[in-house]
Amino acid sequence: MSGSLHTIMAASDNVSTFQGVSTVKRAPTEELKAIFEKYASVSKGSEKLMTSADFIRGFLGLFPDANYDPASVALLGGIVDSSKDGLISFPEFQAFEGLLCLPDALYLTAFQLFDTNGSGLVSFENFENVMKQTTLHQRIPFDMNGEFVRLYFGRDKSRQISYSEFSQFLHDFHEEYAKVAFKKYDPEGTGFISALDFNDIILSVKSHLLTPDVQANLIALTRGGSSPGSKVSYAYFVAFTSLLNNMELIKKLYLQATSNKFDLEVTREEMLQVSQTMSQVTPLELEILFLLVDLHKQTGRITYADLQAIAPDQYMKKINQRLAAAKSAAPVDRSVVSQMLESAYRFTLGAVAGAVGATAVYPIDLVKTRMQNQRSGSFVGELMYRNSIDCCKKVIRHEGFFGLYRGLVPQLMGVAPEKAIKLTTNDLVRDKFTTKGQIPLYGEVIAGACAGGSQVVFTNPLEIVKIRLQVAGEIASASKVGAVSVVRELGFLGLYKGARACALRDIPFSAIYFPAYAHTKAAMADENGYNSPLSLLVSGAIAGIPAASLVTPADVIKTRLQVVARKGQTTYTGLTDAARKIWAEEGGRAFWKGAGARVLRSSPQFGVTLVTYELLQRFFDVDFGGSRPIGSQSGKVEPRAIQKPIPADHIGGYQLALPIFSGMESKFGLFLPKFRAGAIVPVAPSQ
Repeated sequence: MSGSLHTIMAASDNVSTFQGVSTVKRAPTEELKAIFEKYASVSKGSEKLMTSADFIRGFLGLFPDANYDPASVALLGGIVDSSKDGLISFPEFQAFEGLLCLPDALYLTAFQLFDTNGSGLVSFENFENVMKQTTLHQRIPFDMNGEFVRLYFGRDKSRQISYSEFSQFLHDFHEEYAKVAFKKYDPEGTGFISALDFNDIILSVKSHLLTPDVQANLIALTRGGSSPGSKVSYAYFVAFTSLLNNMELIKKLYLQATSNKFDLEVTREEMLQVSQTMSQVTPLELEILFLLVDLHKQTGRITYADLQAIAPDQYMKKINQRLAAAKSAAPVDRSVVSQMLESAYRFTLGAVAGAVGATAVYPIDLVKTRMQNQRSGSFVGELMYRNSIDCCKKVIRHEGFFGLYRGLVPQLMGVAPEKAIKLTTNDLVRDKFTTKGQIPLYGEVIAGACAGGSQVVFTNPLEIVKIRLQVAGEIASASKVGAVSVVRELGFLGLYKGARACALRDIPFSAIYFPAYAHTKAAMADENGYNSPLSLLVSGAIAGIPAASLVTPADVIKTRLQVVARKGQTTYTGLTDAARKIWAEEGGRAFWKGAGARVLRSSPQFGVTLVTYELLQRFFDVDFGGSRPIGSQSGKVEPRAIQKPIPADHIGGYQLALPIFSGMESKFGLFLPKFRAGAIVPVAPSQ
């Protein structure tokens, strides 16, 4: 086995031996082998092997164009092909997966790129051969006989350097390259280059650190303005390249100046003040930074969004985003105690939120119930209501203002277990259908239906007591009807009268509501994925409209079954009997009685409940080690780039493969030709 492969295998062993060293969990061998054989196109006896094209183009999806450069693909494939026989075996494929799990995977991958003979060391010849294939060297050749190279490889360039030495060499090399380029364009040693030369150097040496916006304004950034004849000093050149390298540090300075707020404007003086704590940032670098921002805004102030527009996302940010996605998709092993504490936490917040929501709309609920219980015709002692407004007026006239809250106490007593069981069941079933952070629509519907079905055990007794109390005021009576007397009258089994109708209402309601809320909430989030309290309230209210209105017929049947029929009124023996008699006696329109009041009650109630629930999570933010509850982020989040989903076959360490290969370009500038010499390069359409 080659020395290079020994290096990778040792790294692979470290991943499985030392906890906390790896950045991502290793892939199961059997799953990884099945994926390897899916892409391997070569067979030697019973062994399947990959070519460099199989790995780079097929598995990773890089160099997709038909006119790709085969030399570049072969060079990148050699990173995994540690035996250097031109083919990749499964042990090599698995070993590289282990390497990608290590914290220094980027430097290890770059080292493997230059270790072209698999010796575990990099010679000057290795380094020279790889560098001459890069597009950077082809544009601005590096002095391979200069002092910088001799310091690392020896005066006669015969010394070979190890991985740890090479990592430092590679870090310093790119900064040296910029100096070499400046000297090339300043042969007289004046310490100045033209604005056009400055533009050429930066586009050649630092293009991986430039956004399109910065690229378009390089000449305008020179101190002489946009005139091509203006001069750029060496100090200005070094400050500009240092600024590009330190943009992540600049972002930290901004957050320090704004106390971790992303939308505040900061002046140059404020940035200068906080920069005194970090010697890496100079006043000239900040001057260039504000000059760059002022090309568009002319305000003399910057925001975090301005910094995002200047600096492309670095490879570590892309890796962290991949890790966050993988972590959110993977189940987390937690202790029983932490899970119990989290359940208690959610139970408490759900109870408070449910109580607030129920209290806010309870008068509407009372009017809805009395409208649904109203029969066609006139009966002795019955109060007839022309509409919901007339009903509200008569309740206040005959029972006082607090008559609108008759039956509220038992409602509040049932809210805690109802909301707890509903939210817990919905989250539990959603987790079962969630894969890599994504859940299909049918999974959302099933989760909501299960949540609605599970709550019936609590809501039916609650509903029947509440309804009996709500309609009690319609008939004048010497004795006051209370919750305890209603429970005694009904008995245990009586509390579940109309349970089938209750299930027929609650299951479809939740199956509609929870998916509608999730999608409406996502649609109403701002560009950073943040939901304001108003957007949460509106999302909950909008989702409640179709859910509440479409299940009104079931709610009418449930109400008729649970209310005590007075003398002369029709009685019902069950769900089917009630539906048949209502249709025969009152017609189809009777099934939609109180629909408006139900929507006016359910829609704002769930809006108030969910906005209260999420704001409570933001205010009482507790991390139990699992997935963070929805709405637990208490402030605006850092703007996020749109990320492509991780390919399904990229498991284990290979979840980070694309950011690592991209990082060799974005951090070290190691760009290889994408197309073969003489090929017609496709032009991207204009935006």
